[in-house]
Amino acid sequence: MSFTTANLLGQILFGAIGFGAFLYGKKQGAFRAMILGAALMAYPYFVPDTLILYSIGILLTLGLFIFRD
Repeated sequence: MSFTTANLLGQILFGAIGFGAFLYGKKQGAFRAMILGAALMAYPYFVPDTLILYSIGILLTLGLFIFRD
């Protein structure tokens, strides 16, 4: 598996968004935010393709705003 700069940047970006969402969900008791945050932190480890990485990351990040409590 080869990592490009764009792939590594996406992993860091969506991991940071996921970490923030997880902490917010834990503090506010928002279970959905915690789940989506954990998913945002974990999925980059399993997706090697950059386009798919960004697509899933954008969808999960949008999910934070669409499915908020």
